[in-house]
Amino acid sequence: MSLRSPLWTNSLELLLVHCQGEIGKLIIGGARQIPGATILDKMNHINTVDDSLRRFVTFEPRAHVAMSVNLLLPSTRPDADWGFIVLQADRAHPMSGSNCICVVTALLETGRVKMVEPETTVRLDTAAGLITARAHCQDGRCLSVSLDNVPAFVLELGARVKTPKWGTLTADIAFGGVFYALVDVGQVGLAISPGNARALAEAGIEIKALLKDQIRVSHPEIAGLDEIAYVMFRAQDADGAVRTCTTLKPGRVDRSPCGTGSSANLAVLHARGEVKPGDRRFSRSIIGGTFTAEVIGETRVGNCPAILPRITGEAWIYGCEELRIDAADPFGQGFALSDSWGPQVGELIPGA
Repeated sequence: MSLRSPLWTNSLELLLVHCQGEIGKLIIGGARQIPGATILDKMNHINTVDDSLRRFVTFEPRAHVAMSVNLLLPSTRPDADWGFIVLQADRAHPMSGSNCICVVTALLETGRVKMVEPETTVRLDTAAGLITARAHCQDGRCLSVSLDNVPAFVLELGARVKTPKWGTLTADIAFGGVFYALVDVGQVGLAISPGNARALAEAGIEIKALLKDQIRVSHPEIAGLDEIAYVMFRAQDADGAVRTCTTLKPGRVDRSPCGTGSSANLAVLHARGEVKPGDRRFSRSIIGGTFTAEVIGETRVGNCPAILPRITGEAWIYGCEELRIDAADPFGQGFALSDSWGPQVGELIPGA
């Protein structure tokens, strides 16, 4: 029996998906049209003109801090099946590996893209460029997804970042779909473990705030990609895997091994001569999930040497939900509190 009231005249339909623990919901129906000729235009419209949809789906009482929401859109280019934009608490982002894996899994398991076993190719239109995904499929299930990500490149190795708490840190500044500051975690006196999640989140957000005035970034070919989106802490596990911990505003850590961050780190290893085309490395999350990161080629982005990274991981659909849009709801724009969202929540919602 349906629980919907006749008053439900406007709502959003979402699939609930996670990629190795990192939630990446997918809006599959009910969203209004976003102006713009390209996915990049649409993302910039959300970030600079009207962010009401993003706020509605990423803040309380309809959401919580440890999640993203992906807006599924018709492709704006003829060589892609669908487009999507990553909506997070701070802004709309151009690309995310874990979210992309969630989107591909959802498209295939709901029939929005026809599943072909044992492998289906899905092409996605993103603000960072075309993503080609190859999904390993069996018995109607998407078992894993390999993403041929956009080119990843390094802007600066060993950039110096002055901090009042830890002195001068060094960070590698690289692009893997968004810009990252990659910091060896020992510099902040922590280990990447679940018990340190809050301390790591606060450290990463503090460093990100300091980066704004110390390091400038700009993508050579894509207008509007001009900020360091995340600080990713890293360490080396005994088996050679890179232990990752990406920190996200206003104060939380990625539950997945982070696909774009793993791509950026792979570009760093390539710049240092530690990997070459054909080499693979494993990225392991704070809770033990693993992505495979592979260099499948070399290229250039502007004047920067770059690699073509491939990221492989898994996602699961675990439910669905419908969110009613009601103009009388006093919390239609959402809210967030520092008890769970972290100390910098006020930067997202003034007065929070």
